[in-house]
Amino acid sequence: MLRYISASPQIREVIISGGDPLTFDDSTLEALLASFKAIPHVEILRIGSRIPVVIPMRITKELCRMIKRYRPLWFNTQFNHPNEITTESSRACNMLQEAGIPVSNQSVLLKGVNDSPEVMRNLLYSLQKISVRPYYLFHCEPVKGCGHFRTDIQSGLKLMENLWQACSGLSLPQYVVDLPGSTGKIPLTVLSKKLKNDLHKHKYFFDKFR
Repeated sequence: MLRYISASPQIREVIISGGDPLTFDDSTLEALLASFKAIPHVEILRIGSRIPVVIPMRITKELCRMIKRYRPLWFNTQFNHPNEITTESSRACNMLQEAGIPVSNQSVLLKGVNDSPEVMRNLLYSLQKISVRPYYLFHCEPVKGCGHFRTDIQSGLKLMENLWQACSGLSLPQYVVDLPGSTGKIPLTVLSKKLKNDLHKHKYFFDKFR
């Protein structure tokens, strides 16, 4: 990976993620961060980890001091339900933030877990209260054995419509599907029929002041 990135000057941002990089000890993780940071054209490092949610005691003062040395560094975690935002997980996120590391959240839309407006709204508001930015809401991928957690896209769009009408912009994630291959993350921004009708009502305003 280091050889490939070193030979690819178009790469300015490196994400260290899955398997979870925080399962490494501090010295191994630092060796990775230092190696990427030493590449002149790598400007931004990112860590993707669910550790603050599931093993929050892994976030220590020593770890935060070490990670701080490699700023600008962004940290993405994954809370999927408001019940996961505990005293311990909140503390772990706060420790990262106090070290100057921004923390964002990437949830997965899961049928029967967080696909109701009430639960998702509670999750987003709870994240906002601990200063964790809701970043992405992923449409569940067709992973073997997880089909019972998948919703259809129209249900996801209907949920997002509810959230758009009820939540402030700071608490709204971007609803995306992560397609295989080089396509990557695609925003599911197709407007629902109701939103299209609402927008049409204001067409005169937009035309007049365009």
